[in-house]
Amino acid sequence: MAREEGHIAPMAKRLFSAAQMAALGQAMQARRGIAASAPATGEAVAALRKDYGQAVLDESMAASDPFTQFDRWFEEALKAEVNEPNAMSVATVDARGRPSSRIVLIKQYDPRGFTWYTNYDSQKGQELAANPHAALLFFWSELERQIRIEGRVERTSTQESDKYFHSRPLKSRLAAIASAQSMPIADRAALEQHYESVAQQFGEEPPRPAHWGGFRLVPERFEFWQGRRSRFHDRIVYTLQPDGSWARLRLQP
Repeated sequence: MAREEGHIAPMAKRLFSAAQMAALGQAMQARRGIAASAPATGEAVAALRKDYGQAVLDESMAASDPFTQFDRWFEEALKAEVNEPNAMSVATVDARGRPSSRIVLIKQYDPRGFTWYTNYDSQKGQELAANPHAALLFFWSELERQIRIEGRVERTSTQESDKYFHSRPLKSRLAAIASAQSMPIADRAALEQHYESVAQQFGEEPPRPAHWGGFRLVPERFEFWQGRRSRFHDRIVYTLQPDGSWARLRLQP
């Protein structure tokens, strides 16, 4: 018990989510024969709390260019072995102004912007066709960091889309052809049957379908957020200026 409470639990608190910590606590109570009380759901959610304190972000540490700052943090996420550091939320808005979001994987970033690949006929593709603006969010809980990026979205060139498509595993390429993304289908069996038909039709060299390719978000605003104790977080924002430079400022938490 002393080792668990003095060493294992503090280490787990740094690495685990609140839900994982709750499960660990229940397991420890069960081993010790302690009956766990079951608070009301609302009370349990309100009681979830984690204080941050791993790092700081001040003006002297933040790069003058937001792409440099992103690259710095992304490399640190890789070194920290963050779970899927390339996973990001993409939020879009439809023609009626109603938002939607989903998690996708970034496949490239450079001074031109942040690129991911998808079906152009999907919900997000249709929404971007109606309103070519979006917001990205990276959340790396292990480092107590998040990055928000907002801007205009454009399609990548056919050459870029072709290059990435043909770099994918064969089954992923076939799935991109077989799936009419975001459209309803009767059941899983029908989906898999369609995949098998596509696999038999195209074999080892399936072509990139015209409805599949890349989107690139061209940033106009970055926000770098570093968790701090007592919810007194660090927030450094970069906004694109008319002359192409970036203005940097701090926001209150």
